[in-house]
Amino acid sequence: MENRIGKSYMARKALFAKGLREGRLTVQEIENALPPGTLTAAERWLLYYSLRAAQVEIIDEVTGQVDHGFHIEEQEPAPSEH
Repeated sequence: MENRIGKSYMARKALFAKGLREGRLTVQEIENALPPGTLTAAERWLLYYSLRAAQVEIIDEVTGQVDHGFHIEEQEPAPSEH
């Protein structure tokens, strides 16, 4: 578990550095840089939110459009109602 957290931290740190340096990142760069299974949906939301708060433009590489929403690939299961 510690190894996964370390890789995720380093990947996020590198993303922020690149985003701040270049002023933009693509959704695909962000998703490809994160080790699979290391972020929950809430952590992923916070990452995108933090990048936008740092004025890093997030662009969809496929469409070329600026991603203004919060892109979350993984969905956590909804709590069951009993």
